[in-house]
Amino acid sequence: MSTKEKATDIAIIGGGLGGVSAALAAARLGASVVLVEELDWLGGQLTSQGVPPDEHPWIEHLAGSLSYAAFRESIRAYYRRHLPLTDEARMRVRLNPGQGNVSSLSHEPWVAVEVIDEMLAPFVACGRVMVLRRHRTLRLDRVGDHIRAAQLLDLETGARMTLSARVFIDATEIGDLLDMADVEHVLGAEAQAETGELHALPEADPLDQQAITWCLAADHLPGEDHTIDKPRDYDRLRTLQLPCWPGPQLSWTLSDFVTHEPRERPLFVGPTDTESLYDLWHARRIAYRQNFAPGSYPSDITLANWPQMDYWEKPVVGVSPEAQAQALAEARNLSLAFFYWMQTEAPRHDGGQGYPGLRLRGDVLGTSDGLAKQAYYREGRRMRAEFTVLEQHIGVAARPGAGAAERFEDSVGIGAYRIDLHPSTRGRNTVDIDAYPFQIPLGALLPVRVENLLPACKNLGTTRITNGAYREHATEWSIGEASGTLAAFALARKLPLRAVRSNADSLKDFQRTLEGQGVLLSWPGFGALTPTKRVGYQFAQGK
Repeated sequence: MSTKEKATDIAIIGGGLGGVSAALAAARLGASVVLVEELDWLGGQLTSQGVPPDEHPWIEHLAGSLSYAAFRESIRAYYRRHLPLTDEARMRVRLNPGQGNVSSLSHEPWVAVEVIDEMLAPFVACGRVMVLRRHRTLRLDRVGDHIRAAQLLDLETGARMTLSARVFIDATEIGDLLDMADVEHVLGAEAQAETGELHALPEADPLDQQAITWCLAADHLPGEDHTIDKPRDYDRLRTLQLPCWPGPQLSWTLSDFVTHEPRERPLFVGPTDTESLYDLWHARRIAYRQNFAPGSYPSDITLANWPQMDYWEKPVVGVSPEAQAQALAEARNLSLAFFYWMQTEAPRHDGGQGYPGLRLRGDVLGTSDGLAKQAYYREGRRMRAEFTVLEQHIGVAARPGAGAAERFEDSVGIGAYRIDLHPSTRGRNTVDIDAYPFQIPLGALLPVRVENLLPACKNLGTTRITNGAYREHATEWSIGEASGTLAAFALARKLPLRAVRSNADSLKDFQRTLEGQGVLLSWPGFGALTPTKRVGYQFAQGK
């Protein structure tokens, strides 16, 4: 079969939030963009992985950029235009469709897919952006320190394409391009001797990786029976226990995120039709039926991304394709096993055993089996960059007396989140510590060697520790926006990417360009903001 050829200014491989924001930013500045995604949905962790937005507590009045604020408001507008909200819900300025505890904008993943497509539509219509869904990147062609082309496979037709570009942006979920292009990168945990971080491990371990989770969506119809088939290996999984965990994986007993003391977190602690309770159901509820016209939603819908579903038995990055496929299959099976346990054996909040009325809702995730299209990856490969963000730059305990995060003169955006690491594939418990609101330094976007590659998500120059703060939704959007803007800015001025940072005048010009696009480079009142602190399943409201 002959190979098609396509040339563009910027090739973005990966259609997650960072890839989408990079495409929008570059197109706004006049660059031509090809956005490549292996799945049929764009949106990554927010959509294909089924994770409602994890955001800092100031997000409603201080988003990192105008484009992200517009994205959030477009989701609310979609609900108001198209879905049967009650009059009361429709009038709420800060409509939260699911009233989930984890976010002030818990919503159904398919809605975000529709909004992303709407945001890209004007640029697609004029030919500035081409979106290639269901295309897999097979390899990269590199000459010296420059990537020349990506070899793509159309998963629907089997056709091949050679995609050449002047700049490549890695927006893949686990940093695939870093591996394909032999870009210097780090995987897993660094050694404390290398980073000097308080919470780094004594020895580096590439296979010490955070657990992944294969999310699912469900509603609850009491009196009905929607029990699924018993998952394979269920008898082993029902007694499986992480060495550092206070109870079996399939139970309501959790390890407290911060203290590691045992904590009970059942599915329900009371009626489902309430706005906020400390249970699993309300944590990531994405549709609160009381927000909708009577009869339109037979039940609330919740998104299950819970500690019981964290798969830690095997690493999934940096292993053979066969080992990765096996681990991913086991992660899916673990999620189904927990769901089956809840349906059949779980102690009920009102006495009795099991909730057979739990029903998988694949329709809100675009699947037939009720699980997300893709696993939720909390970490992947991280590039070795001109500058690496350390715990000493953002961690509260690592900056005694500082009162704020490190200021970066080359800032290209802002973010805020706790340093939040889930249990690891080496049996380690959570790391959940306070962090100050932070900036995104341009140096963390520039590889130490390769000249025309940029990151667009959690593959930038962080450590395993600081990755735990830079990986959430809003910050990923800002990383992608900065990289897309940088690529278009440098191409328009015929500058090497790294020259934008190394030349003071170019850096200031670039930062003015970002600000002109509505990007905040510094937190207002920098140093007067409180750190993000965990309260149950949420983060505390700061100043």
